[in-house]
Amino acid sequence: MGGYVIAIDQGTTSTRAIIFDESMKVAGTGQKEFRQIFPNSGWVEHDPEEIWETVVWSIKEALKKANLEASDIAAIGITNQRETTLIWDRETGKPLHNAIVWQDRRTSKLCDKLKKAGHEKVFAKRTGLLLDPYFSGTKLSWLLSNVKGARKRAEKGELCFGTVDTFLIWRLTGGKSFVTDATNASRTLMFNIEKNVWDKELLDILDVPKSVLPEVLDCAADFGIADADLFGAEIPILGVAGDQHAAVIGQACFSPGMLKSTYGTGCFALLNTGEDIVRSKNRLLTTIAYRLDGKSYYALEGSIFVAGAAVQWLRDGLKMIGSAPETGALADKADDAQEVYLVPAFVGLGAPWWDAEARGAMFGLTRGTGPAEFARAALEAVCYQTGDLLDAMHKDWKNDDCDIVLRVDGGMVASDWTMQRLSDLIDAPVDRPVILETTALGAAWLAGSRAGVWPDMKAFAETWARDRRFEPKMDDEVRTRKLKGWKNAVRRTLSNL
Repeated sequence: MGGYVIAIDQGTTSTRAIIFDESMKVAGTGQKEFRQIFPNSGWVEHDPEEIWETVVWSIKEALKKANLEASDIAAIGITNQRETTLIWDRETGKPLHNAIVWQDRRTSKLCDKLKKAGHEKVFAKRTGLLLDPYFSGTKLSWLLSNVKGARKRAEKGELCFGTVDTFLIWRLTGGKSFVTDATNASRTLMFNIEKNVWDKELLDILDVPKSVLPEVLDCAADFGIADADLFGAEIPILGVAGDQHAAVIGQACFSPGMLKSTYGTGCFALLNTGEDIVRSKNRLLTTIAYRLDGKSYYALEGSIFVAGAAVQWLRDGLKMIGSAPETGALADKADDAQEVYLVPAFVGLGAPWWDAEARGAMFGLTRGTGPAEFARAALEAVCYQTGDLLDAMHKDWKNDDCDIVLRVDGGMVASDWTMQRLSDLIDAPVDRPVILETTALGAAWLAGSRAGVWPDMKAFAETWARDRRFEPKMDDEVRTRKLKGWKNAVRRTLSNL
């Protein structure tokens, strides 16, 4: 067996399987999109069977392209869209309902009810999270209350709850492993991040029986063995982390003060705070960055619900572009005299506002506004939101000895225009790595290091290499004016005006 590792990167719009070789270079890939289901306004679902089918197909395709057999693979690592919630039959493995996606807002009223009952403080203290529909706990509570017979069956121990990683492990192992990792558990509103246990009081508040919950393991652990009849040989599953946590690892942000931001469907910035649990006073999240050898390391996180999704809206909704890569060149042609702002609150606003009822809006439109200005506004919205997160982070975690350098990854960072504008608007250097597949790489490293075929943490961190650094070039007066316009646009978009 060589040092090949498969990373399953199960995302919000597609699944990818990436095979890395002994030198951590990509040897083969497979990728397949799946449907986005919108049953009602603000609701987002996925078909679990479609997700599963894309995983199996992608792994087989990656093996084919790499000209490898399953027996050549040392381990599987899994990284996944977080908070997306599933329940399935413990005997048959059949889902009882579509997966409720992290973007889904159907539990807004339940969150409001829990807030009014005075529960948010205990949730924040125990889990580091806020009471928002984003997280899994209220989604699970909704499923148990709204799927016929689900609560009674759950109380009898007949059902399993899981985020996508748990569901995939269950399927890969033929139902032998019912487990998750600490990072995914930390995003459920049910896991005590200080004690590293499912919290009975929070389960009681949400009316969730503990019997539906998986066992929580370290990020590098023995999660089970993928059945031989799936790919031709047994493959151990040795690494799991939620996508943003895997990106922290893939970016080698192992030291306190290191900062990464991932730009995919949404945008997620995480600041490593080491072994310290930093309680945010600026409505950021406190989360487990990763857990290794039984020890948890923490992060402050800012979550933006819409980043690349705004570009998808330009392409699929407004038909202004034919493909996402066109956006940067189009934005570069925008009229500098027009200050057009897009506040992309299509599914509410995330950190640091946490306004589930806000909806998207554009400001500054004139008769001369066209596709170029829309493109620039969509890309700048990502940059402005990142700046808001960084401002909040540095209010919560003050360290005068730490210079701000943002390590970036995700599909949007391939755009030089966007990365330069990001550096300009946050007034800090932005580092783009040579390996852009940092989320998949993080999952692969967890599995590869556990299998003993990849280097340890220190040696892995030394392999990180920068492709390009973007330095701020924007005039201070221009930046100040643009940031003021953005804050005004957000203020006018919030639902509590």
